[in-house]
Order: sequence, then structure tokens, then C-alpha cells
Amino acid sequence: MIGTLDWARATDGNLTPGERRSLLAPILRAMVAYSIGRLRLALGLRPERLATLDLDSLRIPDSRLVREAEAECRATLSPCLVNHSYRTFAFGLALGRLDGIAVDLEPFYAACLLHDLALEEPHPGRCFGVVGAEQALRIAGRAGVDPKLAEEIAEAVAMHITPGAGFERGPLAPLVAAGALVDLVGTRLEAIDPATVASVVARHPRTDFKTRFGDCWKQEAASVPRGRAALLERWARLSSFARWAPFPE
Repeated sequence: MIGTLDWARATDGNLTPGERRSLLAPILRAMVAYSIGRLRLALGLRPERLATLDLDSLRIPDSRLVREAEAECRATLSPCLVNHSYRTFAFGLALGRLDGIAVDLEPFYAACLLHDLALEEPHPGRCFGVVGAEQALRIAGRAGVDPKLAEEIAEAVAMHITPGAGFERGPLAPLVAAGALVDLVGTRLEAIDPATVASVVARHPRTDFKTRFGDCWKQEAASVPRGRAALLERWARLSSFARWAPFPE
């Protein structure tokens, strides 16, 4: 399966022609769903039940894994991408709760903070999701995490940019992807309570995120021309959609 840890190790994140073709259908489905959601948002047609999250009452486990993930995130990423990582966690958790998807808070928090760890420094020929997964595996191992759970966290990092990734291998990757897509382009933003969105952005400001992410994404696509970022840039113009996201910056 595209994006799994085994696939990442074997391919460095480079897609075969057949794999590229297989991802076009989920990309198209995602773009249709995104367009419908943006229209509903513009028309004020929100669902009756909205995703909510009270940041002040949220209790993140004070574990070594959490501390290691926070430290690595802050040491490696720019403040702009650090804040995106926290917003990814908040939005992904809110949507997961809305959809009735149970997720262990500790590994999900770690996966969100580490999901873009390698995005700002491209590695030619090696997908940032793969490089980030390797780093996440080391960080989780250093924190004494069970090897199986460490691989699940690493796989979430490797898989979160695979279009159409489902819940067959657990909730971490699809919820990381869901949270990131809210923040990147506004996918499912209409399903989140505006007060929750405002509190998340106030706690973790966007600070010119649209421009910073777009630049990083295009650099990644150029560095790994057979990778998923390049495919998404070519067929979905992700960097452009990020600049059109329904946020001020």
C-alpha cells in the first residue's frame, strides 16, 4: 500500500507509473469534496452538528514521547510550521471526535507534531514524508516507545500525504491528513465550529503560513519529481489551493 512504512523504506517515496495512475481517482474525489465543502462554507450551509474542541480543558499526557516530539518539532521547524503542526492536531482531533473515531491522544499528538518534520529541508530523491518517518521512528525509539507503536507513528508521518489513505491501518494517518487539510486548504472547515477555529488560530497563529507552505511544497515537488508532493502539485495545484484557503494568512 502506498505510504506504508514498508513501502517508504523500499521506494524512498518515489511512485511507479502505475502507482501515480492509481492515485488520480482519490485526488479527483478529494477535489470534488473540497469544492462542495467550500461552496457550503460560502453559503453558510453548515451541518447541524459541528466539531468542537476546548483547548483549555484538553490534557496532553506528560510523557517522554510528548516531550521529545515537542522538543524536536520546535528545534527543527520554523515557528510558522510549528504552529501548523499544533493546528493539525487540534483540527484532526476535533474532526475525529465529530466522526466518532477513537484515537490515542499521545501517539496522535506526536504524529501531528512530527508530520512535517522534513518539509522545510528537501532531500533530493527522497520524499519528506519518508525522511520524516525515519526521524519519527528514531524519536519514538529514543523516548522508549513500544516498537510497534513507534512504527505506527512513523507510518502516519509517511502516509499522511497519500491521497485517499483510509482507516485500514488505524486512525493516525487519516486523522493527521484530515487536520492538515483543514489548515492547508480549508477541507471540511464548514464542519468545525467557528469558535473552535478562532481559538485554535489565536493559540497557534498562522503567521504568513500560506506563503511559507506554498514555497516549501513547490521545493519539495521539484526535489522529488516522482513523489506524492509532485503528483499533488501537478494534478491538484496544492500550493495554489493553499494560497486560496479561507484564512486571512
